[in-house]
Amino acid sequence: VQLQASGGGLVQAGGSLRLSCAASGSILNFNMLAWYRQAQGNKRDFVAHITSGNTTNYADAVKGRFTISADNAKNTIYLQMNSLKTEDTAVYYCVAPFENTWGQGTQVTVSS
Repeated sequence: VQLQASGGGLVQAGGSLRLSCAASGSILNFNMLAWYRQAQGNKRDFVAHITSGNTTNYADAVKGRFTISADNAKNTIYLQMNSLKTEDTAVYYCVAPFENTWGQGTQVTVSS
């Protein structure tokens, strides 16, 4: 199964972006799907996850600003990012953690 992330771009601080991650098969096959991010020079950090039962969890740094969701019919998960900060600048990856499957990243750049 492949994961294809999209939706990154350049946005001003305080703005919003929505990332999408399309799976090549049914996302119901995954117990969990997640978003991670990696800022330049840093390690990859957890951002959010959603389980097949629609339970969600967020990193403290994004709680209250980011929302992860899933559309089973479209085999796609989303990351709605609001109130973006410059420190949110990173490459964002869609991940199936239990399968250790990573999609290609999408760059998010937040300017001040």
